[in-house]
Amino acid sequence: MKINRPYKTIIVDDEALARLRLQSLMKEYPGFFELISEAANGEEAIEKINQMKPELLFLDIKMPVISGFDVLKKLSYFPKVIFCTAFDEFALKAFDSNCIDYLVKPLTKKRFSKTIEKLSQPISVDNSETNLKKLIEQFSQENRKSEASSIPVKVGDRVIFVRLDEVSYFQADEKYVSIVTKNAKSYILDSSLKKLEDKLPEYFIRIHKSYLINKNLLKEIRKHFNSRFILIMDDYTQSNITSGRSYYHAVKSFLEY
Repeated sequence: MKINRPYKTIIVDDEALARLRLQSLMKEYPGFFELISEAANGEEAIEKINQMKPELLFLDIKMPVISGFDVLKKLSYFPKVIFCTAFDEFALKAFDSNCIDYLVKPLTKKRFSKTIEKLSQPISVDNSETNLKKLIEQFSQENRKSEASSIPVKVGDRVIFVRLDEVSYFQADEKYVSIVTKNAKSYILDSSLKKLEDKLPEYFIRIHKSYLINKNLLKEIRKHFNSRFILIMDDYTQSNITSGRSYYHAVKSFLEY
């Protein structure tokens, strides 16, 4: 595929290996990209983007302190953006309609080739900026759920509030969901994992159709068979949870450094 001139490009990702992986993929398309800089954190990214004005940005979303969306909020200049993300299917629907493209980690050659196809098509800069602003607003609203700090649970004729940072995992069993805390206390919720998944802070990750875990309490990951993993939680009983095959990439993203 040919373009008139290479895209002046900046890569933003806090993981050095992820930046190297992108560089490797970009080199397979000589003349398509001109890598003018990299940024390892949000603050560095804001300064370089506003100063160097790249035409294209590969942007990681989940970065410490300043996230990818926070970077976009502080830009005076809007390039074309390709998001690099480990977000779930629900979130990716927003990317489909509001940005040029997204790449789910770990990045693959096959998926990157589709990004090249999209970049080869003419895209209005004005539309790109408008869509980015819509996406920022949409995720700002979605991520407000992260402010939740506890969950109400009925215990007899009382309602107690369980701190979410004390929860090790949620487990679905038939029509109920059990909450298991890091101190081995257990409670029953009359809910579903899907409803919880939509309301819980982003540090709760679905790793099985029956499990949502608190990744902040994840102690160890061991490879299992058939594209599965055993996740060991840093709780009182050192809970072992086996991931589902269809959640392979979600768990694999924990291993990308």
